[in-house]
Amino acid sequence: MSVAAMEAVTAAPRGRGQDGRVQEQLRLFFRSRAASAASYGPSFVRLWTLAEQSMRGGKLVRPQLLIDTFHALRPADGAREASGETAAESTTGAMIEIAVAVELLHHAFLMHDDVIDGDLTRRGRSNLVGALLAERPADAPSPDGSDLHWARTGAILMGDLLLAGVHQLFARARLPDATRIRLLDLLDHTISESVAGEELDVGLSAGVVAPDLMTILDMSRCKTAAYTFELPLRAAVALAGASADADAALSAAGRHLGLAFQLQDDLLSTFGDPRQHGKDPFSDLREGKQTAIIAYARGTSAWPVLESSFGRSDLTEGEGVEMRVLLADCGARRFVEELIDDELGACRSIIGDTAAGIPPAARRVLLDLIARLEGRRS
Repeated sequence: MSVAAMEAVTAAPRGRGQDGRVQEQLRLFFRSRAASAASYGPSFVRLWTLAEQSMRGGKLVRPQLLIDTFHALRPADGAREASGETAAESTTGAMIEIAVAVELLHHAFLMHDDVIDGDLTRRGRSNLVGALLAERPADAPSPDGSDLHWARTGAILMGDLLLAGVHQLFARARLPDATRIRLLDLLDHTISESVAGEELDVGLSAGVVAPDLMTILDMSRCKTAAYTFELPLRAAVALAGASADADAALSAAGRHLGLAFQLQDDLLSTFGDPRQHGKDPFSDLREGKQTAIIAYARGTSAWPVLESSFGRSDLTEGEGVEMRVLLADCGARRFVEELIDDELGACRSIIGDTAAGIPPAARRVLLDLIARLEGRRS
């Protein structure tokens, strides 16, 4: 999934000042960990410093979705006053801690993804692997690529440390025990779904898993919807004390949004303007990425021609353009556009169902997000 693409769809902070609190808490998290790392030597401190630097530049899209939804689900001011402002303030503080944890979870996954994908850059600059490699002296010996192994190991271990930090933040949040356990169960579910999606994605690319459409769609739901949409939405429900009906409805809405987003990401990567989305326009075709576009094309008469070029690392720009034309002409592009429309339509139906238990303010948050998804170009 493209981080830049997700950031482009998400609204700017809504002026509550809590995005600033998330930023500050993230800085405090890394400072605290770096200070604790000092007892293990400067190399370990540097690992934490580089990890923090690699996180900079993000727009906190998942925390912002959690914050927006939390405020949309909270009781009216009168009800909060009746329950006591101190309790309300405590819940808001815990919400910020969980929002920070959601952002750290995102970066833990990114660090592992970069190792799996063999990437050295993210957001147009070095990721943690690339930054660690740059730390090595130019004249340092590197037999059999051991420096790359060292850098990738650092990213894997940092991803593990961030996952541990996420669990600490969830477990220590100042919340009633029942709410904390509910959030921990949600975190466990999210990590399991995301890992299952990643495992399927790699299996599809390696040819170990059959690339049928339903498997590809399941992979996209697990890998994108679980932690990008469902986790922030359902965490907001738990923190705001919203109803079980709202939890079920927002969970279902998050799954549809996540799949629509991933399908759009695949579509833009193949047919979009690289000046807007910032990616190599033919990287998915060169890598042999199994998407819904390719799954549809496999069943058409165009596939024998497409197959001869699909997954070729030396694919030229001209050949890439020809493949793109064939994918459009055989109906693959239109098919995926209709899938996106179906997913967003299903989400709208859930939001519009008055029996679903979604308050009007929360419906507006989701409808605004759908509108940005529909107008997305990057």
